[in-house]
Amino acid sequence: MQGPRPVVLSGPSGAGKSTLLKKLLKDYENVFGFSVSHTTRQPRPGEVNGKDYHFVTREEMQKEIDAGEFIEHAEFSGNMYGTSKGAVQAVQAQNQICVLDIDIQGVKNIKKTELNPIYISVQPPSVAVLEKRLRDRKTETEESLQKRLTAARVDLELSKEPGLFDLVIINDDLEKAYSELKEVLLE
Repeated sequence: MQGPRPVVLSGPSGAGKSTLLKKLLKDYENVFGFSVSHTTRQPRPGEVNGKDYHFVTREEMQKEIDAGEFIEHAEFSGNMYGTSKGAVQAVQAQNQICVLDIDIQGVKNIKKTELNPIYISVQPPSVAVLEKRLRDRKTETEESLQKRLTAARVDLELSKEPGLFDLVIINDDLEKAYSELKEVLLE
């Protein structure tokens, strides 16, 4: 993997990763590029194939994983998610800093590769705030919401491992969180 050092953004669903990432990509569109992950889940309203995710079948994804085409992959709520080598290389080929949005399992998997990114964890101020954000989205069933909250508690506990992240951002104020993110990345 050639090119500038990539950035891994991790944190539970609802912590604000996507919001921070969208601001960063809008303000610095020629500097940063987003690595588009693959998933076997169905697109949500407004999501675009190839922009938000590469929406693929389980069979297609498993075939590429078996062929060694993925840097990391995981399963959540019955769906597969992963980052292909091609997605990262596509960003690096444009001489941009590749930003990856990855869960904690993916972070641990990437630690075993030669990617050598900057690891940043975006976290909510509390699980209660996270639950409110997820409920306000109105995209989850009660069952899927509870799964996400359980996963978030595990994620937050695992993220305390010393040396796992280079920076932890507590997203209780979007502008403050964004300036912390910019500060570390613009170096």
